[in-house]
Amino acid sequence: MQLKQLANISAALAAASCAVLGQDAQAGTVLDDWQFNSAILLYNETDRVSAGEAILSARGDFGDDKYLNLGLVVDALTGASATGAVAQPGVQSFTRPSGKGSYDVAPGDTPLDDTFHDTRVQLDASWEQPLAPNWRVSGGGHLSKEYDYLSLGVNGSVARDFNQKNTTVSMGLAYSHDTISPEGGVASGFAPMLLRSNFADDDSYQAAFDATRDRADDTKDTVDMLLGLTQVINRDWLMQFNYSLSMADGYMTDPFKLVSVVNSNGEVQQNLYESRPDKRTKHSVYWQNKLHLGGSYLDASYRYMWDDWELKSHTADVKWRFPVSEQWYVEPQLRYYQQSAAEFYLPFLQQSDSLPQYASADYRIGKMSTYTLGAKFGTKLAAGNELSFRIALYQQNPEQDGADAPGVLANVDLYEKVTAVMAQVSYSF
Repeated sequence: MQLKQLANISAALAAASCAVLGQDAQAGTVLDDWQFNSAILLYNETDRVSAGEAILSARGDFGDDKYLNLGLVVDALTGASATGAVAQPGVQSFTRPSGKGSYDVAPGDTPLDDTFHDTRVQLDASWEQPLAPNWRVSGGGHLSKEYDYLSLGVNGSVARDFNQKNTTVSMGLAYSHDTISPEGGVASGFAPMLLRSNFADDDSYQAAFDATRDRADDTKDTVDMLLGLTQVINRDWLMQFNYSLSMADGYMTDPFKLVSVVNSNGEVQQNLYESRPDKRTKHSVYWQNKLHLGGSYLDASYRYMWDDWELKSHTADVKWRFPVSEQWYVEPQLRYYQQSAAEFYLPFLQQSDSLPQYASADYRIGKMSTYTLGAKFGTKLAAGNELSFRIALYQQNPEQDGADAPGVLANVDLYEKVTAVMAQVSYSF
């Protein structure tokens, strides 16, 4: 699912935005015909995951409307990640997904694996050029590598201008092939999490652990399609509408997530590795408007997504840029997101019930709402370069979706809120 805003659409949108907003389309271009954008992002969840990300993109102008786009992303994540298991009144012990080592969770706490860490490097490249009068094409590829995940992909797009270049219709296709190689291997669906303390020696434990592994790695293939329409309504209003389709086939279970089996009193009897379907089809529609309003610039968008996992989501995002001096501007942002739960999402399994075909207690596919409140501060520097700072507060609110909490589960937090702070520094030159 690596399809991004395709280069030809971005170029058309940026050019039209410059016309609408009265900005100099050549600002920030130095080093001959190259333009660079860089950013450093820091993300920190309270008592959970922390992340740092560095981004560098470059766009080279080779004349005759031919452009080379390059991108590099390096990010590192560390901290504690929710396993999906439920909290309990007493101490709980867990084996790490690799089968090596264990950790304990205090009474009443949400089970978190506090050794979560990873580093990812992603490379992107694309070339765009005219094909014929009013036609543009682009093509490219990407590579993303982390400790246990490799993603390779290609993409291409075509765009046609109409109405004196005030209307652009575009279509893009992308394909990616991902290889997942979790340490310890891929667990069988609903395989039990084993504890070393339940076995007489290391050899018998290792033999039992190996029996819960199905294979060393697995793959996933994804095809994405994007249909887009960009329209200049008038000199102060730019509108864009997209429809996207994503079809994934392969391993989509999270190899690190568990689902707890509880008795009628809510006490955990065992923890099982989750199991998800191996196919997913997603649809989404996206509508964006950029307006010039008396010296300020409003950017408002809405996205609706639905898939065959019965997960539906709504995203509304508003950014409003105001000049505060001749050189500085401020851009407040409010983003709201709401989703329903996937059809196989279950916060826990009842011991008295038979196992379903699929189940996951991962709160990320459960019912939730989130909001992001932030602001960006930017300034123009010499030679048209731009420096900006962004700070934002993110609040995630998982919600109950019809599952009653039996016994002791009524006294623990099954839907713990997640709060995060994001800070970003960007420089364009």
